Amino acid sequence: MKRLLLLSAAPLALGLLAAPAAAQSVAIVNAKLVIGDGSAPIEGGTVFVRDGKVVAAGRGVAVPANVETVDAGGRYVTPGIVAGFTRMGIVEVDGVEQTNDAAAGKSPFHAAIDIAPAVNPKTSSIPLNRAEGITRAIVAPDNDGSIFAGMGAVIDLGADRDAVTKPRAFQFMEYGEAGARAAGGSRPAAIAQFRNALAQVRDYSRNPAGYGDVGKEALLTRADAEALVPVFAGRMPLLVHVERASDILVLIDLKRELPALKLVLVGAAEGWTVAREIAAANIPVIASALTDLPASFEQLSSTQSNVGRMKAAGVTVGIGMINDNEARQARLEKQYAGNLVALTKVPGATGLSWDAAFAAITSVPADTIGMGGEIGSLRPGRRGDVVIWSNDPLELDAAAMSVYIDGVKQPLTTRQELLRNRYMQPQEGALPKAYER
Repeated sequence: MKRLLLLSAAPLALGLLAAPAAAQSVAIVNAKLVIGDGSAPIEGGTVFVRDGKVVAAGRGVAVPANVETVDAGGRYVTPGIVAGFTRMGIVEVDGVEQTNDAAAGKSPFHAAIDIAPAVNPKTSSIPLNRAEGITRAIVAPDNDGSIFAGMGAVIDLGADRDAVTKPRAFQFMEYGEAGARAAGGSRPAAIAQFRNALAQVRDYSRNPAGYGDVGKEALLTRADAEALVPVFAGRMPLLVHVERASDILVLIDLKRELPALKLVLVGAAEGWTVAREIAAANIPVIASALTDLPASFEQLSSTQSNVGRMKAAGVTVGIGMINDNEARQARLEKQYAGNLVALTKVPGATGLSWDAAFAAITSVPADTIGMGGEIGSLRPGRRGDVVIWSNDPLELDAAAMSVYIDGVKQPLTTRQELLRNRYMQPQEGALPKAYER
């Protein structure tokens, strides 16, 4: 007999470090179902997850009699949010180097750095963001001493020790002001470093055994050259942080020279001014959604209409968090997407429709790094990352009532909630014990 669970108005408080159950089969019915691919919500929808994968999602989905069924009560049910650019799991406290594995300025290696082994599933930001509907995150290293920062990963935010979904998912590079600093002080030096890397990778590809590894001053190390082979061959995406319009055009020219390059722009504050060129080059963007003031000289044309204007010009645009407390606050992406919807009501501004805004924090980031067939939507065959919301997830007062990752229901209790409960009503007597759990 089918079990029917009715959702209460508030999420259950589960243990912060509760052990996750095995992947389960579950059907969530009576939902305002959002597929996450930019299509409109489906009233009275059902999503059926079996053994951790989405089997079907839509209206009229047949559910086997022995499958646990959850009644969403007409609430929004969506794919989990995919945080488009973060440093979650590799940074705890920015200023404490022992807890910050984002960059390695004293290392002879740069492009070869693989951040996956540094991902800490117990980092405090993971349960915090999981409790707000973030189920996957694109995690990038930071550069120091080279334009190349290393290989980033895609992680899940599940309450277990196996956080890395895909290691070595992409290479991250800095151009613009940060790239210029790393290359010796100018943008031409950064381009020279890029071209030198390309030449060295070609040498390595032709004769790996004979490649000369004599230090970073003369050549890429052997490990760096090997790491860049799939980038220049077009098998690994290259995410490049760039803000200024003229710098974006330089990268578009590089893409013309290297058509196999899977280039992705990150940040792109002035992208709207060259949106037609970006669209014509078929280069996707992971943008900072709310950059509306020039925090640097390369962001002088910043506007909140940036994402909407690029989208209107035909650019594929997702939302990320670069230089925006990206180690901890990916949960703000929901608010940023909601603000883009609100911009459609502001005279003279350009925002996104609700459907496009939600896709910008789910399927678009997944597609951008080549994982759209696995995460980011509720299309059949995707991982069972599903969130049931109290109301519209792009509204500030929305809460994630239930979160499933790979079909496993997750605990939503956070350290902040436990501390609040402990100290809400202080009692006289001895000081409480140190934080436990």
